[in-house]
Amino acid sequence: MKITRKIVAIGGGELKDLETLEIDKRIIELTGKTRPKALFIPTASGDAVGYVDTFEACYGKRLGCQTRTLNLTQTPPTFEEMSALVLDSDLVYVGGGNTYRMMKIWRRLGLDTVLAEAASRGTVLSGLSAGAICWFRYGHSDSRSFSSNPRWDYIRVSGLGFINAVYCPHYHFEKREASFLEMIARRGGIGIACDNNAAIEVVGDQYRVLTSAPNAKAYKLFKRKGRAVITELHPDSEYTPLVNLLQRK
Repeated sequence: MKITRKIVAIGGGELKDLETLEIDKRIIELTGKTRPKALFIPTASGDAVGYVDTFEACYGKRLGCQTRTLNLTQTPPTFEEMSALVLDSDLVYVGGGNTYRMMKIWRRLGLDTVLAEAASRGTVLSGLSAGAICWFRYGHSDSRSFSSNPRWDYIRVSGLGFINAVYCPHYHFEKREASFLEMIARRGGIGIACDNNAAIEVVGDQYRVLTSAPNAKAYKLFKRKGRAVITELHPDSEYTPLVNLLQRK
């Protein structure tokens, strides 16, 4: 039996204010279960307790999931315990924060291989900001903003590579347009940019754009003749072949 991969990458928005609620409902719907086991991975925020509480309030109390959390920054579980928790979950939601630090911790502990196994089993993989970047080959990341250097700049961070593109969250909200355009013009690749309250949903070899606010948008960027070209991706109830998104046209 062929397993269909399911990924929802959200550009941003306040989970505690229910700004992404319509997208969150779709993430749960993709599990096909009425009370799915929802695993929150808050590594990028340093396992912030308040963030865990917010996830439990939204996905647990509001949306009826069985919530659990995988904390990795202080006293991480064994590889076996971590694997059992991830692979027993119907959906994984990764929180925002420092993408570079998160990916470094994941690779050191072997969570990258566990998440690849979860993807192959059809677990719904989702998240916001850093939790969206991680599913892509690369991401446009503000990880250096967490350092003491006031002159930090955006960097390209390596993700898990489940989608062969470069993802940029918070596109207009954090005014990342010029920086992301320059990154694609310089480094190449297919760029996918999402505003806050916009997401890319991938199901099997199809995709579509989801939004939870009327002004939220998504974009595709690619390099042509030495410069980056940008086109808007329109929200649609119908799916489009993913190969179209990942082509330079």
